[in-house]
Amino acid sequence: QIQSVHEKFHQILSKSNYFHTRSVVAPIFQLAGMPVNLTANAISAINAGDVNSKPVVQVLDIKLIGTTQERYRLTLSDSESTQQVMLATQLNDRVKTGRVRKTSVIQLIEYICSTVQNRKIIVVLNMETIIPECEIIGNPKVIVESNLGAQKTTSNGASGSANLGNNGNLSAQRSAQASFANIKNLSAQNSGNSMQNYPPAIQPAYQPPPNYKSHGAIMKNEAPARIIPIAALNPHQGRWAIKARVTAKGDLRHYNNSRGDGKVFSFDLLDSDGGEIRVTCFNAVVDRFYDKIEAGKVYMISKGSLKPAQKSFNHLKNEWEIFLETTSTVDLCPDEDASIPRQQFSFRPICEIESAENNSIIDVIGIVTAVNPSVPILRKNGMETQRRILNLKDQSGRSIELTLWGDFCNREGQNLQELAEAGFSPVLAVKAAKVSNFTGKSIGTISSTQLFINPDSAEAQTLREWFDQGGKDIASQSISRDNMPVGSKIETRKTVFQIKDEGLGRSKKPDWVTVKATITFIKTDTFCYTACPLMIGDRQCNKKVTRSGNSRWQCDRCNQEFEECDYRYLLQAQIQDHSGLTWVTTFQESGEEILGCPAKELYMMKYEEADDTRFSEIIRNCLFTQFLFRLKIKEEFYGDEQRVKITVVKAEKVNHSAESRYLIDLISKFRLS
Repeated sequence: QIQSVHEKFHQILSKSNYFHTRSVVAPIFQLAGMPVNLTANAISAINAGDVNSKPVVQVLDIKLIGTTQERYRLTLSDSESTQQVMLATQLNDRVKTGRVRKTSVIQLIEYICSTVQNRKIIVVLNMETIIPECEIIGNPKVIVESNLGAQKTTSNGASGSANLGNNGNLSAQRSAQASFANIKNLSAQNSGNSMQNYPPAIQPAYQPPPNYKSHGAIMKNEAPARIIPIAALNPHQGRWAIKARVTAKGDLRHYNNSRGDGKVFSFDLLDSDGGEIRVTCFNAVVDRFYDKIEAGKVYMISKGSLKPAQKSFNHLKNEWEIFLETTSTVDLCPDEDASIPRQQFSFRPICEIESAENNSIIDVIGIVTAVNPSVPILRKNGMETQRRILNLKDQSGRSIELTLWGDFCNREGQNLQELAEAGFSPVLAVKAAKVSNFTGKSIGTISSTQLFINPDSAEAQTLREWFDQGGKDIASQSISRDNMPVGSKIETRKTVFQIKDEGLGRSKKPDWVTVKATITFIKTDTFCYTACPLMIGDRQCNKKVTRSGNSRWQCDRCNQEFEECDYRYLLQAQIQDHSGLTWVTTFQESGEEILGCPAKELYMMKYEEADDTRFSEIIRNCLFTQFLFRLKIKEEFYGDEQRVKITVVKAEKVNHSAESRYLIDLISKFRLS
């Protein structure tokens, strides 16, 4: 057996490029039956402030905690004492994949120790698994901290020193132990590699904080803070520093509330590990840092407080937000750090925005196909701002409207308009756009939005090649209109009774059904409205217009006046089938399909020509005519009252031949079932 141990060890040593991996070294201990030694007094050293010894410890317990974000709490042992530690979120996969589990032996590579309310909080930032699983080592005592000055210990009843050789008989393990000295000598003679380097490195003895002449030991708050990843930040850390790039700087905003006037601004940070976090400053802190912060620059930031992020205003993927204080430090790094990216995107295809939640924040990239002029808009608060609407398309076969607000209109918006007028179709990357579901799906800018024209990225290059090689000639469907979705939902047949009986339209998304019914009544007092004829991008404004003081038509949306307006249908009709009747609303296209003439012609007929006979005949001809109605059903608020609104998206007169085939197919399906 000893002979086989030696042969196995020589085979491993011959693979020198694998020798230092944990997966090869650990079986040597198992084969040799060698007890694993944990770093003595590691827990005491960590609690005393040592963060450099890289101790080897054992995991006794793992517990999942946290509600908003998954966090793991580990109980660690040095064979004599135990300590609970928090695992940084970037290490969660180590637990989920089983690389770290109960009884694993690990080495703490990087960790921090802070004191919060007389309790020691230790966060592990990096670690290595030495042995995936073994028996409990030593007889560790649980340290119960009532305060920093007094400690009590209790035994957890763990077993004595554990031996990893859990296969084979006891005599074989003892023989392997007796030969271990020979194995160490063999390793020292082979390729300069020494088994004495394991486990996994020689652990230096803990040394107390250094003393300097006339000063005594360094106080914990005087020692320089260690740079840690943004992902490792949490409120339990007493001292920390992060090195990150400013990817976005918000505007300086003034506010007034019950506590008085104030001012605030925020900026977003990105570090070399891809972690992002928002930093917010109030009042006096604004005066210190607003002019100092520049987008694109790298800073060293420390001594701030962490609070839960307000997700209604903060779109970054981090549960915390940094609030700078009067004692905080923000230092510009003079040398450029290429390891920190200038920006981080998470682009979504335009076709996926159709299913995005209203008010969600997304990144999108597309080709600018249309740029409309900037127009002044009066907000609800009485303040005037600028608005400019663009159209974007991508390879998904969809296009979308992007609304620029405020300064975006005259900065990037003006640049885009000049490029469009020169015949170019630039690539536009949008960071942090807000989704709106008003008249379909569209996106708009907010204060933290960033626009990048023709960015130097792989996504932009791919999009440009697609567009130049034929993408510009491919028609795309706009998702910024209240269109009916394609697919089987269009052909879902229902009766009028089923609309109410099945509660259609009362979910978050509208229901789309087809109903075969007859028109029994049409309101003729208000069948159309005066509409704005101006074009916004590739579609007409259609906002209701009114007469101004000089008898010209005026559109509040476009803020323009014109001589002639358009007329669009807004019909209220009653439809009926064998199961019941209901009211529906019909707009322009479906109104023309029902009445057979444009709204302007019918308006002139009734009000300008006063031809009531012809007007009545057109209305009478469509009554008691059977149609296939494509309906959109959605619950809406009217004041304080909720009502289900049924809108006719399309109206087709029944083709009796096609309808007969549909009914025959339906009968066949019933027979098969």
